Amino acid sequence: MLGRISQIIDSSVVDGPGNRTAIFFQGCNFNCHYCHNPETISHGNPKQDMELSEVVERIKRNRPFIKGITVSGGECSLQYAFIEALFLETKKMGLSNYIDTNGSLAFWELPAIIELTDGFMLDVKATDAKSHMELTGEDNAVVLKNAEFLASIGKLHEVRTVVVKDELNNQKTVEEVGDLLQEHLDQPIRYKLIPFRPHGVRTAYGHWQSPDLEEMERLKDLALAKGFKEVIVTS
Repeated sequence: MLGRISQIIDSSVVDGPGNRTAIFFQGCNFNCHYCHNPETISHGNPKQDMELSEVVERIKRNRPFIKGITVSGGECSLQYAFIEALFLETKKMGLSNYIDTNGSLAFWELPAIIELTDGFMLDVKATDAKSHMELTGEDNAVVLKNAEFLASIGKLHEVRTVVVKDELNNQKTVEEVGDLLQEHLDQPIRYKLIPFRPHGVRTAYGHWQSPDLEEMERLKDLALAKGFKEVIVTS
């Protein structure tokens, strides 16, 4: 079985809980204006294909030093059959499995993936359907349904939102994410607020501006008021 892989980071402390091996898959079905890894959007070429056994051996070498693995992208869930096979192997090693996703795949239709995954980190780019379409080129109905579904089964580890000054209604998104997940916020679901940074984005959107610290703190306070117990503002 082949997976199209962009890169593998053997040791990462920012891709889920603890020290983890992070596997970034090539190809994405969203075309986000602010994407910091636009080179992972295309579906790549056969030179990026790796056998399942190659990926498993790489993880085995890291096994003494890691708590688990995280698959990301691009959009890793587009290669869900490969992920299912990979997660079966990593479970045998006693590792935890996390998925970092844009939430566009109907996870409620993939029980094997749900069973093998310990936690999901879900991007909610905008709750407003029109804004999401303008930003990504795709609808967000499945994304929002995934947020509620994953929370309802206790597997939504983290929600992430990128904050862009003036271009997006950041307050609306944070408020509506809180409303959507309200009945599940007795769980330790973390909300990560990520300030937009122009470095690495495509030239057409390089003029977008980063929010100031005051705006980020205001949104953090709003998320806390909505009931999130842990809200992280990244630098």
